[in-house]
Amino acid sequence: MKLILFSQNNRAARSIDFSAPAVLGGALLGLVLLVSGFGYLVAWSLGPIQPLAKMNALKIDLATQQAELGELRSRAREQIDALAVRMGELNARAIRLNALGRRLTAMAKLDDGEFDFDSKPALGGPLEPLEGSTTGQAATFFDAIDAMDRTLHNQQQQLTVLEGLLMNRKLKERVSPKGRPVKAGYISSYFGSRTDPFTGKGANHRGVDFAGKTGSDVIAVAAGVVTYSGPRSGYGNMVEITHGNGYVTRYAHNEKNLVAPGDQIQPGQVIALMGATGRATGPNLHFEVWHHGRPVNPVKYIRQET
Repeated sequence: MKLILFSQNNRAARSIDFSAPAVLGGALLGLVLLVSGFGYLVAWSLGPIQPLAKMNALKIDLATQQAELGELRSRAREQIDALAVRMGELNARAIRLNALGRRLTAMAKLDDGEFDFDSKPALGGPLEPLEGSTTGQAATFFDAIDAMDRTLHNQQQQLTVLEGLLMNRKLKERVSPKGRPVKAGYISSYFGSRTDPFTGKGANHRGVDFAGKTGSDVIAVAAGVVTYSGPRSGYGNMVEITHGNGYVTRYAHNEKNLVAPGDQIQPGQVIALMGATGRATGPNLHFEVWHHGRPVNPVKYIRQET
């Protein structure tokens, strides 16, 4: 194929032969460049829109995640602060329990080592691992709280037992007759068989007599409640105190009773003044100890240390 070209100045005509390989190749190359340029222009004008949108979405997601992370950190910090306060409270409680335990141990006069609050309680048992146990700092912190709670529980159990021992011992000491029922005087007649001072015949004496001065103090030998206060045949003015645990004491021949029925009595309290009322040859205190309804020898109680 040929293309003939004529110029306006009537010069000689020129012809182009499109059948030549070089011309055909050039035309095809130009067409390819034209199509590629158009495609690049379209890609340049439309392509950046989608990546920018994705980038903006990623930025929004990142900001949201950062906000959530900040909130989680704030919550975790608040929880850790609360747990730290709880640990402080538990530690203060443990210190108070230790101090109380040592004081109670001293008050109870227990043997050394029976209740040792300066060392951990003895424990035992085979190892049984926890299922699904976690590791890390948080797990260690919670383990410390659990250990503190167990320590307080063990100490509470020790104090409960110790308190029971101490209360029983103190109660027994307070209600058991102990010591002399007078501040001044001497034993003039013992418990058991004796010669009656009025008849001269053999008789049974159910108490001990303390000779002394009229008006001397008569004191209670244990804590209790007054169940009788007044005159009684043979006893004169008498005070009877019920102490509990089966014990009852009687104080007779008083010049004057200083207590009334229903009064609560403390050990060593003055309850009467020594006299010679009733069947007595002179000022003295007739002292009896009854245990579970039977008179017993008061001497073994009198000789005990107060």
